Amino acid sequence: MRRFHSLMLVATAITFVSWAGVSIGAAGDEQKSKKTVAMSQAIFEGLQDAQTLIESKQYSKGHQALQALLSKPKLSAYETAQIWNLTAYAHYLQTRYREAIAAYENVLIQPDVPDAIIHSTLKTLSQLYFTTEDYRKALATVKRLIAHVRDPSPDVFMLLGQAHFQLNEYKQAVEPIKTAVDKYRRQGKPLKENWLLLLRACYYELKDYTKMTGVLKELISLYPKKQYLLTLAGVYSELGDTRKQLALTEALYEGGYITEPHHLVNLANLYLLHGVPYKAAKVLQAGVDGSTVAADQRTLRLLAQAWYQAREDQKAIPALRRAAALSGDGELYVRLAQSYINLDRWEEAIEAVQKGLDKGGVERTDVANIMLGMALFNQQKFSAARRAFTNASGDRRSEKTVRQWIAYIDSEIRREASLEQSLPQAVRQEPAEILQHL
Repeated sequence: MRRFHSLMLVATAITFVSWAGVSIGAAGDEQKSKKTVAMSQAIFEGLQDAQTLIESKQYSKGHQALQALLSKPKLSAYETAQIWNLTAYAHYLQTRYREAIAAYENVLIQPDVPDAIIHSTLKTLSQLYFTTEDYRKALATVKRLIAHVRDPSPDVFMLLGQAHFQLNEYKQAVEPIKTAVDKYRRQGKPLKENWLLLLRACYYELKDYTKMTGVLKELISLYPKKQYLLTLAGVYSELGDTRKQLALTEALYEGGYITEPHHLVNLANLYLLHGVPYKAAKVLQAGVDGSTVAADQRTLRLLAQAWYQAREDQKAIPALRRAAALSGDGELYVRLAQSYINLDRWEEAIEAVQKGLDKGGVERTDVANIMLGMALFNQQKFSAARRAFTNASGDRRSEKTVRQWIAYIDSEIRREASLEQSLPQAVRQEPAEILQHL
């Protein structure tokens, strides 16, 4: 991000101050500037020849021509400044930035140079310091420029803000960036995207998410991009406003702008957070079925949870089976057993919970054994069910439930036993005998 902002600020071609149109000889020409500048015919033509060589990429000959001009006697300060100016430009075209910086510094040390040259040179010099990542010198140069200009332009303030940003001085960076943005806005010009991005980055570093939302809304208004909407959704999350986060993310998903796996999973989590498990399951199921979201243990667990919370046990089972097979413990087999129990699929519930207990790592073995006991009981396997409930009796949290189940099973065992007892053979009596007894 830092490198991106630097390049954006230096993206405009750095050019030397044009010397065309200046007076050749002092007599007869009036300049519309604070200072009258003069250039001899010989120097003017020499600069023209050097510029032609440089623009045709004959840099070596161009530098030789410029050195020859510098060696001439009785050069005015203005002539010397323009020779160094063109020298700096030639170095810049050759990406010899340090040499260009040294040449521009030579422009600035000339006495009585017109303000236009000083302003342009300071601005260009600050940009070159950005290019060489010497941000401290860039900051100092921009401050010199601001001190020298009565009403600095917005991009000068942006350079100041950028220098502070690169030096991790985010609080100091905010004000000049805001000044630049406000100046541009007052001029009726559309705000530059990278300026708003830099202001957003400052607020992010300062963790000022409230002000960051304002910048993001302006970015979305001027430069509508999916990434800015997603970033705004993330900021709402930081502010604890997950409803707005869900609304933005859902709108992007329904518009077909969200396809990345982590965004899909995030949307599903938001649905679950706000009690909409069915939508969470639909998003994840579509992602898994379309291979957009990896069918790993974490995703399958979340998918099963969503279907389970949506009371769709039948749909939760395939995801739970796959997740349980991938899991390193038996916890998911216990959850799978719960879904089978909800569907009265007792045999499959028994198999699942036993797999979970055998695999180990079950958080509540007492609950798992109670589930096993219930499934066995519904299979009329009372003795096995009683053993399962007995195994669950070691946890105080389940003592009452276990006692009730064991008592109920014992009563069922007794009732079943009584039904199996043989009745005594009845002795036939004559009616008279019956009456006699009565």
